[in-house]
This record gives sequence, structure tokens and C-alpha cells, in this order.
Amino acid sequence: MTLAPTPALPLPIGRFCLRLAAWAGFALATAAWSAGGVAATPGSAEPAPDAAALPAAVAQALRQARVPADALAVVVQEAGSGQVRLQHRADAAHNPASLTKLLTTYAALEQLGPAWTWRTGVWLAGPLRAGVLDGDLVIRGSGDPTLTLERTWLLLERVRQLGVREIRGDLVLDRSAFAAAQGTAGEFDGQPLRPHNVQPDALLLNFRAVTYRFVPDPARGVARIAAEPALAGVHVDAEVALSAAACGDWRAALRASFDDPARVRFAGAYPQACGERAWPVAHPQPAAYDARLLRALWQGAGGVLGGTVRDGAAPAGAPSFEFESPPLAAVVRDINKFSNNVMAQQLFLTLAAQPLAPGLPAPAATAAMARERLAQWAAVRLGEAAAGLRIDNGSGLSRHNRISAQALARLLQQAWAGPLMAELMASLPVAAVDGTLRRTQVGAGRAQLKTGSLRDVVAVAGYVLADSGRRYVLVAIVEHPQAGAARPALEALLDWTIADGVPAAALR
Repeated sequence: MTLAPTPALPLPIGRFCLRLAAWAGFALATAAWSAGGVAATPGSAEPAPDAAALPAAVAQALRQARVPADALAVVVQEAGSGQVRLQHRADAAHNPASLTKLLTTYAALEQLGPAWTWRTGVWLAGPLRAGVLDGDLVIRGSGDPTLTLERTWLLLERVRQLGVREIRGDLVLDRSAFAAAQGTAGEFDGQPLRPHNVQPDALLLNFRAVTYRFVPDPARGVARIAAEPALAGVHVDAEVALSAAACGDWRAALRASFDDPARVRFAGAYPQACGERAWPVAHPQPAAYDARLLRALWQGAGGVLGGTVRDGAAPAGAPSFEFESPPLAAVVRDINKFSNNVMAQQLFLTLAAQPLAPGLPAPAATAAMARERLAQWAAVRLGEAAAGLRIDNGSGLSRHNRISAQALARLLQQAWAGPLMAELMASLPVAAVDGTLRRTQVGAGRAQLKTGSLRDVVAVAGYVLADSGRRYVLVAIVEHPQAGAARPALEALLDWTIADGVPAAALR
């Protein structure tokens, strides 16, 4: 079995809220896992004489992948004591891919607190008589990454519960908590329709994506197509021909056309062998997505909108109500377990959207401000291990992020010794159980590891329970054009750690 690569897509659209609610009450029994004994300064112990040697199985796996040993950076330390069991190129700065999310989420837990929530303000800007709002309905975003289809519907349901049936004015969206995003959606990989490339926004509804579901109907020779959500003013082909071809690259076989924001076509065929499948796609016209979704949900529930949906500023007074997100600890679990890039970017900018001091107004968050705040936090938290740190964004979808394995190990050691250990550990995928490690059997139930994967990077970082009962901090990053082929080396390293780190020299 192989370590599963980090998926680029967000949680399945339309099912996110159910998972979020389940995980809100989910907590691994990590409080009982902390090792007893005296806690030394994390990372302060001197490495054993053989700590620089790679285990034979790891070295062999690298050779078979044609990846040089100097492309691998490794730190294995006992959690709590900082005793080094294995260290190799620990201070070299590498691209950490999605391990970047460990910085973003732990900084947020520390700075905001695990119970912190986003609040979306809603104003009834006008008198309400007999179900008619004679004015605008205003929604002001604060960066909430959990405004999925279900939760957006719930927000509008709150409006209906206040007695609003008709809005004679406009539906006004205030996005001022975040500055306008720079660049384009496809800047990272040239794929603007991939949901992981959706840009952050203070009012981000349903990840600005649509999931197209294909259900074969062999009796009619077609696959039925359902769009979730159905957007106002967008026509989607209701069916596509079935084919007898192998499943293979079924998306390419559909010959989809998303160029026209008001018309989605499927000119090819859908392989019957695929069974039921779902295809999440970012809306090609992001600026219009929120208006189409809100209009569809409001009118679908019988509401009337006399004006338009437009951007604007919220009133100066207190909102009519605030729509609150789940607690940050629950959101952090979704970000790390499923490596959700869009949610991580929302959280990254949220760090910069906080007032610099009590009583001061919150600034309009920019990526530059978020980078500066996260870098300042890391410099204090990681000390000299932060040397070489470079933060480009908070998700890891970057070719420019840089951090050392030693710095990540120190972060994990500090988390282990701190009051937020349970929250961070509970957010990490558990091998063979959930998240990005659900399909691997290596370290089943014994490893809680954040995964990272880019075209030339594969990485893991987290905590491993060894056969001896000791718990280890494990960080490993491979950065090389053949990085994907080096996954067996990381599996061998995980096996070695579970075996309690038999001295590497004895394995050569």
C-alpha cells in the first residue's frame, strides 16, 4: 500500500456540513497519549552519533526511486523530550507543500483560540411590513470558510424567520473584510476550473463551485446529470449518452464545455462502467456565483427579490443578526484532515483581518499582511529554527514556500507541550482511518500525519506511536522531480519509526 497523495479538491460540495457537524463532537483521546517524564526544550537534545545515517530500507527505497539522499530531509524525535532518533538534512529549507497548513492552523489556534468563530452580519436595511422589506438586505462577510450550500440556505432561512418574504430593494454583499484578491484563479497550475484554485473572499459561498453528478440510466442509454447547486440563470444539459468504454479518463470523455457561465454542455459520452460519479468544478465566472446562488436559494424557497444582487457597504449600526460559524477547532480539523486549500487560504487571510490592538478597526486583509503576521508568529515560536522560512501563502499551493524539517519538528514539539495539543493532533489524518491517509495501511491507527504533495514534493509531518509505547515527532520532506516515486521511502521511514527507531547503523 502507498501513502495517498494530498487531494487538491475541497470536501464534496453539499456534504461538507454533515461531516463538519460530526467532527465538531469528534476528539481523539490524545490527552492520554502524552509521554511521562521531564519535558526538555523541544529540539534541544543532541543527536546520537548515528542519527545522521538513513535506515537501510529508506536508503534502498530512495535508490529504487532514483532520488538522491540529499533530496530527503528528516527529523525523528521523541515527543516531549526532544531526543533525536534520526536526523538528516534537518536544517535545509524545502518546499513543504501542504505541510504549510500546520503553520497556518496552529498559528490560528494560538492567536484566535479553538472556540473562536467567524460572524457574518445581516442587516434588514429598511422597514418590514407584512412580510415586505422596504429596503435592502445586506450581508457582510468576515471570511467564514464554512458558508457551504447548506449553511447559506440556513442563513437565508434566518431571514425568513424574521418574517421577510419579499425584498423590494437589493441584496447587498459587503466583502470589505478582505482586500480584492490579486492575480488569477489559474495562476498556480493553469487550471482555473479546479476548485482548489478558487481565490479567497470575505464572503465566499459554497467554495464557488458546482458539483456535477452523473447517474447511469442503462434502460435509456444515457447518464442523468444533476448540478449541485442549481444556479439561477445557468442551464446544464440534463443528460449525456452512455458508452461501453472502460471508465478510464471519464472526465475527458464527457467533452465538457464550461466557457459560457450561463450554459454547461457535455458533448461526449459517459462510460457506464464508471457507475455514479461526481465532478466538482469551480464556476468560470466567480464574481457572479454568489448572486446566482443567493437568487436561486431565495426564490426557490418562495421569496421575492425586487432588485438586484450587488456589492456594497454594510450600514454602520449593529446588524439585525449574526450568522456564526462552527468553532475554529472544527474548521482546523477539516483543513488538515482533507488538506482543504480554499479553507486554509480563508483562514490565512483571517489572521490578517484581526485588529492590531483592542479598539482599533480591523484592516482589510491582504495576502502580504497575512504573510507578515504568520512570519512574525513563526519567528517567535520557532526561534533560530525559523531561519530560511519563507511564506508565500497559507495553503501550500506555492512554488515559493520554504521551511526546514527542523522548524516543523519544533512546531510539533511545541504543540505537544502546549495547551492546544489535543486540538492540533485531532486535526491530523489518522493512517487507515480518515482524511488523506484513509487509503493507506502503513502505520494503521498508529500515525497521525499531515500530508503534502506537489508535482515535485511529497511530505509528511506529525506524530507516530511506536511499538514501545513511545510517541515520536516525525517530519520528512522529499523535494525532487521524482518525488512521487519516493513515497515508499516515506513508508519505510514510518515503519522504522514504529519499530522504535532501531539504530540506523545496525540496519545498514
